[in-house]
Amino acid sequence: MNIAALSQPATAATALVPGTFLDPLAIGIVLGGTALTVVLRNRLGDVGRALAALGTLWRRPFSADALLGQIAAQERIARRHGLFSLDRSVIEDPDMAAAVEAAVDGASPDQVERLVCDRVTARAERHRAAIEVWTGAAEVAPAMGLIGTILGLVQMFASMQDPETIGAAMAVALLATLYGALVANLIAMPVASRLKRLARAEASERLRLAAPLAHLATLERARKREIAA
Repeated sequence: MNIAALSQPATAATALVPGTFLDPLAIGIVLGGTALTVVLRNRLGDVGRALAALGTLWRRPFSADALLGQIAAQERIARRHGLFSLDRSVIEDPDMAAAVEAAVDGASPDQVERLVCDRVTARAERHRAAIEVWTGAAEVAPAMGLIGTILGLVQMFASMQDPETIGAAMAVALLATLYGALVANLIAMPVASRLKRLARAEASERLRLAAPLAHLATLERARKREIAA
């Protein structure tokens, strides 16, 4: 008996064809349905921020150390030349620039600290909106896969008299469920989880700026008292 001859058909039958798991119709149902639902659920600005946030996934978590060093340098300048000299400073970070501007304009330390906290909260809300886009996509994708499965089964039962079309309909039914699970668990949910960690880290780090920036608002009064003394 030729063992090799008997095993050859079984090997060929179990081999995976490269295009076996690719079905354009199932992909269109899952990705198109998920994208449409996400756009209808959220504002376009939030969807745009969610897509732009993909560029930050592999960055290091935000650290306020560089900004704290810049605040220390601004404090030395203010002690030597007065707080109003900071008006000519070029500050790239918008939160820090707004706080320094408020201090120069005569805001009290409490007002400056509140401004920093309000801006941190507003930034966290923008991040939350982007995260919810990806969380929503993770929720919707399996449902779109189920819809694709139902459509495939309906097509299969409607064409039972034509055996040639049953395989294609069954492929749509099964692969739609697979695509929905993959989109939710391998793409959308991991992206949302990482964005949450980055957002929490940035909010915590930016709150470290509140007290040093509020302290800048006290320098002009202290300097005037020193000059008067």
